[in-house]
Amino acid sequence: MLTDLVQIRRLGEQKRPENERLRRHLKTHRYVERRLVQIAHDIQDRIDCAQCANCCRVATVQLIERDIPPLAKFLGISEARFKRDYTMPDDEGRLSLKWTEESGCVFLSGNDCSVYEVRPASCRNFPHLVKGEGPVSTRMWQFIDRACYCPIVYNALEAWKPEVGFKG
Repeated sequence: MLTDLVQIRRLGEQKRPENERLRRHLKTHRYVERRLVQIAHDIQDRIDCAQCANCCRVATVQLIERDIPPLAKFLGISEARFKRDYTMPDDEGRLSLKWTEESGCVFLSGNDCSVYEVRPASCRNFPHLVKGEGPVSTRMWQFIDRACYCPIVYNALEAWKPEVGFKG
């Protein structure tokens, strides 16, 4: 199981074309979805996200409207103030948590999430291998980038390849 973030970034980028082909393979070949989810679940159980927290440093967090009231309440502020002080538009104009290249997510403190108890749905379900909307093949486009920074995704994709008969 590979967990070194430097290696994961290097290998994830190196394997990007291969993972694109895996995505196409999943769209055109039969596989047992439950088996892929089980593999991802087993890997997720063996990696402690709190030791890594790289997703909080690298990825932006898209918000949905129902994420905002519990976060504002937890912080003891109005929803309007929460939106003003803790959110920003993402590249597509959707609401995201504030994030900077220097420090990552506005709520990241060391490797800990300061709003963990009420974290957004996107964070609760990350890396979306086990939980997500639609079948794995329709979420696969997200995993190609995530394989460059998330040990769970990188290892899951590598484990899926022989499972689905992907030859590279």
